[in-house]
Amino acid sequence: MGKAFRGDIQGLRALAVLAVVFYHAHVGFLGGGYIGVDVFFVISGFLITDLLWRELERTGRISFSSFYSRRVRRLLPVAMLVLCVTMVASLRWLPPLELRSVWKDGLATALYGGNYRFAAVQTNYLMSSAPPSPFQQYWSLGVEEQFYLLWPLLLLLAPVAIWRWSGSRASFAASPGERPAHARMAPPSRLPAFVVLGIIAVSSFAFSLWLTRADQPWAFFSLPTRAWELAAGGLVALGAPVLRQASVGIATVAGWAGLAVVVVSAMALTSLTPFPGIAAGAPVLGTAAVLGAGLSAVRWGPVALLDRRPMRFVGSISYSWYLWHWPVLVLAPFVIGHSLSEGTDILLAAASGLLAWVTYRTIEEPARRSVWFAQRARRTLAGGLGLTAAGVGACLVVAVLPANLIGHGEAPLGVLGSNSKLTSSIGGAGRLRPAPTALALAEARLADDQQQVAKALEDSARMLDVPSNLQPSLIDASSSEAAPFLDGCLLGFTSTYVPPCVFGDTGSHTTVVLFGDSHAAMWFPALDELANARHWRLVVWTKATCPPVDVTLVSPDLGRTYFECDEWRSDVTALIRSMHPYLVVLGIAPNYDAPYDIVQDGPAWLAGIENSVRTLRSSGARVLVLGSVESPDWVVPDCLSAHLDDVPACNVTPRQTHDGPGLVGYDNAGIIAERNAVVRGGGAFVDVKPWFCTTTTCPVIVNNVLVFRDNSHITVQYADYLAPLINDEVNLVLRAR
Repeated sequence: MGKAFRGDIQGLRALAVLAVVFYHAHVGFLGGGYIGVDVFFVISGFLITDLLWRELERTGRISFSSFYSRRVRRLLPVAMLVLCVTMVASLRWLPPLELRSVWKDGLATALYGGNYRFAAVQTNYLMSSAPPSPFQQYWSLGVEEQFYLLWPLLLLLAPVAIWRWSGSRASFAASPGERPAHARMAPPSRLPAFVVLGIIAVSSFAFSLWLTRADQPWAFFSLPTRAWELAAGGLVALGAPVLRQASVGIATVAGWAGLAVVVVSAMALTSLTPFPGIAAGAPVLGTAAVLGAGLSAVRWGPVALLDRRPMRFVGSISYSWYLWHWPVLVLAPFVIGHSLSEGTDILLAAASGLLAWVTYRTIEEPARRSVWFAQRARRTLAGGLGLTAAGVGACLVVAVLPANLIGHGEAPLGVLGSNSKLTSSIGGAGRLRPAPTALALAEARLADDQQQVAKALEDSARMLDVPSNLQPSLIDASSSEAAPFLDGCLLGFTSTYVPPCVFGDTGSHTTVVLFGDSHAAMWFPALDELANARHWRLVVWTKATCPPVDVTLVSPDLGRTYFECDEWRSDVTALIRSMHPYLVVLGIAPNYDAPYDIVQDGPAWLAGIENSVRTLRSSGARVLVLGSVESPDWVVPDCLSAHLDDVPACNVTPRQTHDGPGLVGYDNAGIIAERNAVVRGGGAFVDVKPWFCTTTTCPVIVNNVLVFRDNSHITVQYADYLAPLINDEVNLVLRAR
């Protein structure tokens, strides 16, 4: 298909890898630099289809062994080298608990299915609060390898008449020695292959549009939703004879326009853009236009910019650079011991380019050009199996190595003195019995429990070693989830139905509602204990990142307006108003900010929570709002597993002011503003910050209880520990006039 080498394609590769690498290095103007992967997909589809079709034209068949041996020599040596080095580096520097997940990522990657593992665990490539896997960049390689497995067979077999023999019905797949001597080959028809590939592209694109809205991780990582991008390149390759007939003017304009679309996409898209979806069409079609324009070798087309020595050089090392840059950026903070600045990220990204150049010269090119391997396809395929076995073995060795996740010594048991008083001053179905001192008694018990918690926090802030009697243990921490997280009562992003989630005394005539997002669900153990003790019927309605606040949000996970939250919240509110519950408890996460297109203590938020509380109060219920929990920026169990004798390294600094020290959570002014809004709406607000923090520290272990199971949600055990305080606050709300 024209020239054996196209420098403009190397330049496109350079553009793609620069966009991806420096997007990951957090270069601000490359908000959509992740589209570099889409550029790679189109290039791969073009080159592979071109290669296979030229073989069909030349020989009348496709040699699968030769094709796969070329792919093995091109991809596997560097891929498995980076995988093994990354696995060893992860063993050395990652927290032991995080390593338990990372080796599984590596194993899936070594078996060419990493993209489906990342989809299955709901990895959000564009925005995630969880630490990224050092193998996450391999997802795109998995997509391409799966494409390489299927596309040659499909290209050969799908169009029944892809190869025609004059005077014979011999199979087009027959080897030359098997063809009848009188057979005369006619050129293969591009049209059937073009039609089949077009059908695949349209179907895949339609599926991608739907799944991007329904389940973004699966849309992002899976081959069926990305196949259309590879197919777009294949369609350009199959349409080459027609595209070559384009006039110089049309080819020039189309080429430059396509290149401009790719560059603008890399700068204009953001992590909030629903992707792949419709947005992926811009870089895909732009790349296809550049490839098509290059078929005419137009002097004044993009080739004039792309086919330059610096661009060709970067394009030549693009594969190695793409593989190396990600683990360098992900693991560097663990090596250095703190998060990195943007400048440091850029320097590391550039340094990984030097590492890529060395790898290209010593591994990638020698393996690709090896005459000895090329002479026998079986040699290469056997070598590929050996490389795969090495990658699998490296992961399995890490998996079986023992890791010390048990601390030293014993801490005091986490139990508040009033745990036995949950039913105090409450009779029968939970209605107040007349007692002139009831309010004073409730206030006294609250003060006593708060004093106990404050003392435990002060003592725990000085804790150095993770206690051996930690509850839950570090190994079990991630599974310390309240019932709504496990039984479908915490709805996913796209669900809008209202399930019948009823707990406590289900036959009681006194109903209490727990309503909100996942931070409401995490308080369930304390409310459930209270409901059982007081014979209340507890109804739980919670939904992921959907606060019980009358505001419309953008969902970073869905990359669009979160209309499902509005619909669900409205339905739940209507149900609450119709059922006239005794009490409604609201829980709200602390991190609704710029990615959600809201300011959590801003005017719109405060007006929304006031309106929500007022609407719920109109049902006749008392409303209790639990303030947001001060949360770390790191996965606490992972951090502790790496600091068994240095717990303070994982503790949280409370936020005092907007500009003062602190991490995720309300500052004091925000807490006051939200309290005032709740009170204006007729509800009661509980500042839970003193349940987690002293004036200087929020310890992540209190006595022998682990506070957080991840980087935000508290453990079941800590919710149980705080149950007496919830009881005290409920007592005060129920006595309010």
